Amino acid sequence: MKKLIHIIVLAFIMIPNFIQAQQEMGTPAKIWSYPVVYKYDEEVTWYFDLSTTAFPEGEDIYLWIWSPSEPDAGNWENSSDFAKLTYEGNKVWSFTLTPTTYFSVTPEEIAASAGFWLRLKDKTGTKQSDVANVTYTPFDDFATANELIRAYPPAPTLTGGLSILFNANLAPGFEDATSVHFHSGLNNWDIKQEYQSWLPEIVEKTKLKNLGGGIYKMDLIPSVYYNAPEGYVMENLVFLMVKDDWAGTIPDQVLNAAEYIPPPPPKFMFFPAQISKRDFLGIIRTNNESNVNKLLYTVTAADHVITGEFSGGVAEIKGFVNLVSELNGVNATEIHVLVKDNNGRVISDTTIPLKTVD
Repeated sequence: MKKLIHIIVLAFIMIPNFIQAQQEMGTPAKIWSYPVVYKYDEEVTWYFDLSTTAFPEGEDIYLWIWSPSEPDAGNWENSSDFAKLTYEGNKVWSFTLTPTTYFSVTPEEIAASAGFWLRLKDKTGTKQSDVANVTYTPFDDFATANELIRAYPPAPTLTGGLSILFNANLAPGFEDATSVHFHSGLNNWDIKQEYQSWLPEIVEKTKLKNLGGGIYKMDLIPSVYYNAPEGYVMENLVFLMVKDDWAGTIPDQVLNAAEYIPPPPPKFMFFPAQISKRDFLGIIRTNNESNVNKLLYTVTAADHVITGEFSGGVAEIKGFVNLVSELNGVNATEIHVLVKDNNGRVISDTTIPLKTVD
């Protein structure tokens, strides 16, 4: 606690005297890293979600960090190019570094420091975020924890980062492995990424990183690694580790996905319940999928065809077909209605009788 107070005080001491003229931009909404866990001498990318700040979309933003060291010291009013973040879109910026290299310190010195304390700023220092901290998850205890597998997070998501640790010292026959590979799939092998030792690109893709001492690590983002189709729902990730060219394996392992609460199913209807040639035909679909924003209709009455489309969003797409004017003088006792979404999927293919009116 004392160290934390000290580093926050330093945050204010180290800001130049013109702080009064600076624009305070707010606190980052979220900060995360990929890989999820990493050693201090591994390359890592930090991500900063600034959607809750006043930084405009796509602005050039720079890292000003003073712990565990201050790489851009003395350049508050003109940040160096090496401190510039990369804009990823949707008000998310990233910064890739190898901590020991960027801070010119040893892993032990980083571990003994107060951690990664920073502000985000524009190049000239006229705009700055609140003081922020990139949290770090140590995993040194894994080597002595008597665990074959450990995952960060324990319950992964489809689009989030995942780091899986493997202790080969606890796997019989793996002690002389020259490489370890990840043979895996989503949802009980529904989408597979097999280890194929005869394909160099697959050998590289499935290869775990050797951290030394019999400890290996696999880093992946499931949606990217397995090329999951849009809308895919991840229930679990199944895998086993393979020694060299299938010289040994471990038993199948399962990581259950984070709790998934599906949205309510789409609901489609025509209204009113009974129609005639003197009515407007209402078409409505609610709880639409995220990639559905239009309904395209074709209404056929005898030899007369009516086409059109309605636009909307996830909550609702709704519109009316003017049968009053369209079917004036058309001799028909029923209409055929074909409705598709903007992806070409048939939503309804229905024949509706026309009520006779006096």
